Amino acid sequence: MLLVGAGHAHLVALRQWTRRGWQPPAGSALINPDDHAWYSGMMPGLLAGRFSREECAIPLEPLCEAAGLELILNRVDALDTEDRSLQLWQSTRNYELLSVNTGSTPASPTESDGSIPLVPAKPFRGFISAWEQWQQARSTPHLAILGGGPAAFELALSLQQSLPRLRMTLVSDRPLLAGHPKKLASKARRFLHRKDITVIENHHIDRIADGRLYAKEDFVLKTDALILATGATAQSWYREAALEHDPSGFIRVDSTLQASGRADIFAAGDCISLPGIQRSGVYSVRQGSTLARNIPAALKGKALRKYQPQAQSLALLATADGGALMSYRGRTAQGRLCGLWKDWLDRRFMRRHRLR
Repeated sequence: MLLVGAGHAHLVALRQWTRRGWQPPAGSALINPDDHAWYSGMMPGLLAGRFSREECAIPLEPLCEAAGLELILNRVDALDTEDRSLQLWQSTRNYELLSVNTGSTPASPTESDGSIPLVPAKPFRGFISAWEQWQQARSTPHLAILGGGPAAFELALSLQQSLPRLRMTLVSDRPLLAGHPKKLASKARRFLHRKDITVIENHHIDRIADGRLYAKEDFVLKTDALILATGATAQSWYREAALEHDPSGFIRVDSTLQASGRADIFAAGDCISLPGIQRSGVYSVRQGSTLARNIPAALKGKALRKYQPQAQSLALLATADGGALMSYRGRTAQGRLCGLWKDWLDRRFMRRHRLR
């Protein structure tokens, strides 16, 4: 059994297997490029100076050891479903059962002349390195964030908090926080305005030339770097594998979280396509509980359980000052209590998965 990626769903599965005392088959492994799993919910707090690095990352070695898995620090370059093999960097691993939880990548402009750095918000280790360089810069940098969702909003406020000399612009191809209640978006705009963060909405940036961002032929702004906090795009090896995909390249799964038409491959988190889900950690956590039951059942040839997406999900957006914006069932709120609630939920998740 091979697990690829240390996303929320796999972390939950590992914890539940350890708690239940279930041991995977001999030779099973978790493959991940980093020896820590960085928790996205606490990253804005790290940038704002509210959390340390250690608080935001889960060491994978103790978790794997407790669950009876080898930890392989490597990346996946290709999947061969016929041979049941994964092509890693400079090596190959075969599997009998595979589970994929490797997430997605931020979308970037289709054309760029390389005149400014493009900094993906994920993976977090690389983003933190760029953030540290901005902290040491002697000049006042102008940074732009591409994206209009919760991640872009939280990043804008947390970067402004940690880099007070920073000039910041948020550029979205849709209205800010599209898909969330309008009241939440209005509150978010007011927060950004109070922090002197410029918001440009309904502009799709598709070209970068001479340090300038363009929406088709229209000049939008000039910037020193572009942070990619855009909507999810599928990793290239998803598309190239002999699996069923949606038009965007994400892996189609059925209600048991098995890849469509495959009994030997599971997938969860941001890499999947399934009606009724959103690509967020809230959904991935519940998918982890389904994987924790279905993977052992599949290995034993037993019946699998169906994953049922939650009808409503809680949104808590950190505002970099210890508070948060909240949205649930169409209702919104803001303030310190919302921030304390978010911190409690985030710290509880970390306590459950950090073994030492």
